[in-house]
Amino acid sequence: MDDEENDQEGLTYSEAGVDLAASDAAVAALVGATGEFEGEFAGLIELDDRYLGLTTDGVGTKLLVAAAVDDYSTVGIDCLAMNANDLVAEGLDPIAFVDYLAVEAPDEATATAIGEGLRRGAREAGVALTGGETAVLPEIVSGLDLAGACVGLAPTDGLLPGTAQPGDRLVGWASGGIHSNGLTLAREAVTREFEYEDPFPPDPDRTVGEALLEPTRLYTDLVAPLRGHEVRAAAHVTGGGWRNLTRMGAHHYEVTDPFPAQPVFELVRSTGDVADREMHRTFNMGTGFVAAVAPEDAPALAEETDGRVIGRVTEGEGVAIRGLELGSD
Repeated sequence: MDDEENDQEGLTYSEAGVDLAASDAAVAALVGATGEFEGEFAGLIELDDRYLGLTTDGVGTKLLVAAAVDDYSTVGIDCLAMNANDLVAEGLDPIAFVDYLAVEAPDEATATAIGEGLRRGAREAGVALTGGETAVLPEIVSGLDLAGACVGLAPTDGLLPGTAQPGDRLVGWASGGIHSNGLTLAREAVTREFEYEDPFPPDPDRTVGEALLEPTRLYTDLVAPLRGHEVRAAAHVTGGGWRNLTRMGAHHYEVTDPFPAQPVFELVRSTGDVADREMHRTFNMGTGFVAAVAPEDAPALAEETDGRVIGRVTEGEGVAIRGLELGSD
């Protein structure tokens, strides 16, 4: 992607239907009404000798792609991963998950496919499925919605400190694709030129729909390595794209060597004429999880896992990807 595109404004997330500024304001209002809580990616409760963490999240409009191609086999993985990965970003071990499936009308085949995906995700993450709720809401729901909640635990000394320091190195881990954020923009862009059943241009053996439905990668295998090194903070690169790094503290995050963006991102960019800055403010662009690590520990952590040193933390504010400033708002 060429930096000259930065000044060109094609399709934006807001124009596709998601106003992030309004969303952030609504979240701030909700938090203001309910009260502050401890934790950045998960709510934390201190017990006698450990911390308990709670997350809740859903699959979002990725479900509309699944509905269009009648393939719900992977959205259960997405639902579990979106929750479990947020716990990992706090240094918590995910241990249990419950789902909430709201439907316009019950369908056995769809429920089975979703359940099988949840089971696959739970098995990979080492998480127990402990029940859930299915609600039939024809006057409220069109189609279906899938969300869940996950519980994690950590010893009192097992949580990540939560704040990066200038001089830290950024270690990143590759994503599996778009994951479960930004699909409103991705769908609007891609369907300008393609149907979901069309061959995916970079890999004609797959369809466009299959590329968009590639499940969210789980990062639960990183909990032990993160605790075993001097890791200050971590970020799950989800809604808001690379700006999630600012949740590790008010610093400047210079990313110079991210993982390559998978071909699906170029398809979204080209079909929607989406500016490079908008892409990085919306999507993970190939890197799904990032940790701020003491400089002497970063190479060992990257080598021990499948990560790589992708940048550093400096004085200032905001995020820059290969010199492209994304801002911190």
